[in-house]
Amino acid sequence: MTGGPRAVNPNNPSGNMIRDSALGLVPETLDYYAALNRKIWECGPLTPSEIEIARLRNARTVNCVFCKSVRYDIAKADGLSEDKVAMIQDDFRGSDLSKREKLIVAFTDQFLANPRGLTEQLKTELLAEFTSKALVHLSLVVAHFSGFSRCAVSLGGMPDELPIMEISLPQ
Repeated sequence: MTGGPRAVNPNNPSGNMIRDSALGLVPETLDYYAALNRKIWECGPLTPSEIEIARLRNARTVNCVFCKSVRYDIAKADGLSEDKVAMIQDDFRGSDLSKREKLIVAFTDQFLANPRGLTEQLKTELLAEFTSKALVHLSLVVAHFSGFSRCAVSLGGMPDELPIMEISLPQ
């Protein structure tokens, strides 16, 4: 994909994908990242499967091979299936995703492309389906995952593809 990585962690592998990545070069930040990541998944009004839909749409948009391959165990336990993941494509509007899930994908696309460009129709649909608190949570979800996936992509060294893998929230 990008050739060799632009930043690598020279330490011995620990078995923790995040700590073993280039992000492990600044270990003093990782505990804060893990804590924020955990809070995003566990402490907002969106369900884990809804968060995963936004995360996976972001991964697809940013083209983070690692992020596209990961499935969080709590999202799967919440009912997210690979059949549903397959619907998070360009033709999602005609898919069997629920109205709420389609709005999550549409919002994620708009947030990533032009956050000021929400149409009046999309605003109306979002406000009819989500509380203000849920919309803030969704915004934070997309911002968080977009930032970290863009970091991973910009650091390079990712393979062209990875198998689907299930992970747990970082400790």
